[in-house]
Amino acid sequence: MRRPAALRSGDRLAVIAPASPFPREDFEAGLVELARLGFEPVYDERVFARHRYLAGDARTRAAAFLDAWQNPNIAGVIAARGGYGSVQILPLLDPATVRATPKVFVGASDLTAVLTWLTARCGVVAMHGPMVAGQLSRGADGYDEVTWTGALMRPAPLGDIASAALEPMVAGEASGPLYGGNLTQLAASLGTPYAFDPPEPYVLFLEDVSERPYRVDRLLTQLRLAGVLGRARALVFGEMLQCDEPDGSLRCRDVVHDFVSGFPGPVVFGLPAGHTHGPALTLPLGVGVRVVSGRRCALVIEESAVE
Repeated sequence: MRRPAALRSGDRLAVIAPASPFPREDFEAGLVELARLGFEPVYDERVFARHRYLAGDARTRAAAFLDAWQNPNIAGVIAARGGYGSVQILPLLDPATVRATPKVFVGASDLTAVLTWLTARCGVVAMHGPMVAGQLSRGADGYDEVTWTGALMRPAPLGDIASAALEPMVAGEASGPLYGGNLTQLAASLGTPYAFDPPEPYVLFLEDVSERPYRVDRLLTQLRLAGVLGRARALVFGEMLQCDEPDGSLRCRDVVHDFVSGFPGPVVFGLPAGHTHGPALTLPLGVGVRVVSGRRCALVIEESAVE
């Protein structure tokens, strides 16, 4: 894996919109937060492009990504928001070009398509973290500043991420490189030239939002039948926000618990990353981690994400 250079105060961060459009006020609030963190956010008019439910056509979005990535004056690239559409730009990107100049990239949710492409196909560490018009726009209520600055700005392992919300589902301890992201996006990639194809063995992180329990079961079954789960040494689930039955008759947590019974490695549930009730963690993908599940539950980031 190639690691991008660590960000420094004063660095210029390009804000792009590879997926859906966003409310202008949320975008502006996120820019203010980036500036408070010490960065100079930069963007051009393409970020405001609109085409139905997309932030412009695929060529415009892909060009914005490549222009930012290849600009030597840009230290990192961060997505404005998720939604839908990131996968459409992948056929227009060249892995060799991207790998030649690794940079910090931050995104989540629909941006799982780009994160997976960067890590598994380009061999570049990428950040599953808060986006400009999303969690960054809410300030301290939306994202965890410690893991943000630690992952992006410090060339050292993040170390122990022990959240009180984490609960053990299968006890054990295992290590491997961390891959994954949004469950729906990972499952949707299967059968395409951009299928989620992590190395064996690895640690799988999964999160989602507003998927009813039976749909979560269906998505997990698809990953299992495709052999994706069989390569994993450990499973780390997010909060699975708003994934319970609306009438409270069935919890997503219980469906996941039943699904992972018998999994040969540790499984933990409730990591506040991706779609969360509170501040979201920033997770480096493609680096070595350790999962501990039992009386103590933790995700330990054992390798630096930047250099």
